[in-house]
This record gives sequence, structure tokens and C-alpha cells, in this order.
Amino acid sequence: MKRVSEISPEVYELSKKCVEIYKIDPSLYAKYDVKRGLRDLDGKGVLTGLTEISEIISNKVIDGKKVQCDGELYYRGYNIIDIVRNLKGRRFGFEETVYLLLFGDLPNKDELKAFLKQLSEYRKLPTSFVRDIILKAPSSDMMNTLQRSVLTLFAYDEKANDTSIPNVLRQCLQLIALFPLFSVYGYQAYNHYYAGNSLFIHQPVSSYSTAENILHCLRPDGRFTKIEAAILDIALILHAEHGGGNNSTFTDHVVTSSGTDTYSVIAAALGSLKGPKHGGANIKVVDMFENIKENISDWSDEDEIREYLRRMLNGEVNDKSGLIYGMGHAVYSVSDPRAKVFSSFVKRLSEEKGRTEEYKLYAMIERLAPEVIAEKRKIYKGVSANVDFYSGFVYKMLDLPTELFTPIFAVARIAGWSAHRLEELLGGGKIIRPSYKNVLPHREYIEYDKR
Repeated sequence: MKRVSEISPEVYELSKKCVEIYKIDPSLYAKYDVKRGLRDLDGKGVLTGLTEISEIISNKVIDGKKVQCDGELYYRGYNIIDIVRNLKGRRFGFEETVYLLLFGDLPNKDELKAFLKQLSEYRKLPTSFVRDIILKAPSSDMMNTLQRSVLTLFAYDEKANDTSIPNVLRQCLQLIALFPLFSVYGYQAYNHYYAGNSLFIHQPVSSYSTAENILHCLRPDGRFTKIEAAILDIALILHAEHGGGNNSTFTDHVVTSSGTDTYSVIAAALGSLKGPKHGGANIKVVDMFENIKENISDWSDEDEIREYLRRMLNGEVNDKSGLIYGMGHAVYSVSDPRAKVFSSFVKRLSEEKGRTEEYKLYAMIERLAPEVIAEKRKIYKGVSANVDFYSGFVYKMLDLPTELFTPIFAVARIAGWSAHRLEELLGGGKIIRPSYKNVLPHREYIEYDKR
């Protein structure tokens, strides 16, 4: 029996035909004013919907002129910098953020206590789910495991297709509570069956936050420090939501608008997030830094680093893509507020972990890369470090395996996806259906015997 992944010579030949015909003349996009990728020529996203969930600000109008500014990100009208700052290291804030995104207001003490209790009750998988679904079919790709777990949960839900708001909210809360377990248990199965290491399945602790439970369930001894959990909590807050226009959240809106069930919607959003142009970007940053550390003899030599970055842009080194990963964003120009929040905490964690020299290398490249990019390329807006620039380094210092980088992103973003699903159900009504223009001329049909 042939392997599923085996490509026959016949398919290889047919693929050449695909390469020949699936090409559109790039000039036609300008001719017909097509907003390719739903973006204007200056890279700004085309307005396709309205939301009250979050807002991204990258420029302001001053004296009638649009001026680029430091990036700002708001959740339900609250600046994320204020959300993080007011935690003051005394409590975990991701669950508060989830409540805010779902219900529009920051919870008071009683509301938060009741919400935490509800999440804790939902943080229980169906009997034998781990054994029958996760352990019996381990995957080398954790996003595949996460997506499969979500779709399989459909079979355990007697009201899986019910799209009433109370039922959808219940489903979303359960998925928010279960995503950390799907992700970590999926990794433990992979680590055991693929890597040959011991298998650990820890039960979540009801009194722990999402961040604490991730670290507890992941580590063999279940132990972690306060600062480790606090910084992972902040990472979850920063990734919880990012406007309706990012690829996975837009996918959420599109699939929700068809009227389908919650599990299908979230699985589709996960498929989007899995892509290296979206959720997998921080892995590219980590790989790039490993390459830099191997090829730079003096991590404090600005001239050597600057020259290596130039070679990277020229496509001569690293993966030869011509990119400096972690630099630049589709919306932000002067700065990404998530990266700014992250950077201060990264420094503290690097000191605890004894990796200050590595942090200094990150900080230097964050400063030098925009200068090198500006020298090499004409850019219509500024370029700065994005959240992916530091997040991978944080996860490495937390000893999170690379396989879990994107799933951790999903653990956070399920909060935003849930809010956007509810918003689409309550405020949409019409199925989202963009238009495509055919540019191939009509042809006369050729009879079968004459071909």
C-alpha cells in the first residue's frame, strides 16, 4: 500500500500544468482596481466591517494631516498598556481580559470570582478524551492536534449545531478553558511517542490561572516561579485580540456568517493561525536568532551585526528569504505597542534566567534593523519590531518547546475569536461573499474526439 504522503510521477507532471495555468498577470490587479489581499496600494486594509471589540491605532490626524504615531491597541476602549500596568504584579490578568472582550466591561471582584469558577468547571475534558483522541493519534504538529481536538469535541456536544447566543457562549467558554489542555496534552503525546521521552499528564489545578496551569501541566514537576507565570500571563493578554482584520479573526467572521457551528468556525480560525505568515512568525524569529548567534563572533560589535543584517536583506544568509523576521507590521509603523510592553518584561526575565547577553543582542538588533531596512528599501511607512520579535525569546526562556509557540498564541486568541463570533452572529445577518473578476477569455468547446 502506498503511503498517503507519496507523490506519484503522474501527479508531479500534472503539477507542472498547474504552475503554468494558475498565474494572473500582476498588471491586471491595477487595471481593474482589485484590492489584492484586501489591501490598498499603500498596504492599508480595506474596510470590510465594524467592531466594538478592539481598535488598532497607527496614525493620527494633526492639523488636517495624517501623521504616523506610536502604535496603540485598545480592548473594548481600554488601552492594553493600562490593562497590563494596573495588574502591578499582584494578580493575573488574562481571565479579566477574556471577560472584558466577551462582555464589554472590566469585571468587579464578584464578577471575576464567578467567572473564574465557571472557567474552572469547564476545564474538564470528557471521560477518556485524552486517551482516545489525543494519545492514540499523536501528531508532530500541535496545531493539527488542537484543530482535531476542537472538531472531535463536536461529537461530545448534544447541542453542537445550536447557534443560539447562550449555547454559543457556553461552547466558547468551554473552548477557552480547554485550549491549554488540548495544546499541552498534545505536546506531551508528541514528546512521548515521537521523541521517546516520559509521558506526563497533570490535571489542571482549579485555583490556578490559565498561565499557571499551562506551566504546571507542561513541566514534569509541575513547578514554576511567580515571574514566569506573570510574564506568560502578559503574553496571553497581548495576544488575546488584535482587531477584526487579521487573517484568523476575519476567517472567524467569514465562517460564522455562513451560519455554521462553533467548532467548525474555531477550527477554521486555527487553520489560518497555523500559517507561518500569521501565528507561526515567532518561530521564524527564533530560528533567525539562532543563525545570527552561530555566525556573529562578537555579539556586542554593532558593525559586524549591521553588516550581517545587510547580508540577510540581500538574501545571502539565514534562510535567504531577504527578510529580517520580527521587523515590520501590516498596520503599525512607528512602534507595535505589544512589543513595547513585552520588551520591559523580557529584560527582567532574562536577568532571572541568566540570559542578559542574549537580551542585549535582541535589543541591539531591534535598534539596528530599522536603519538597515531604511537604507536598503524604499518603504511607505516606518518599520519597527513587532510582537513576534520578542515573544519567541520569552517562550524559550520559559522553556516552552517550539512546537507549542503557535498553540500558545491560539490559547490567547480564542478569547478574541469568541467575541468576534458573537458579534457576527448578533450584528451580521448576511453571509460574507466578496467578488472575484474572471480575466480569462471565453473559448469554443472542443468535442472529445477532436482534442
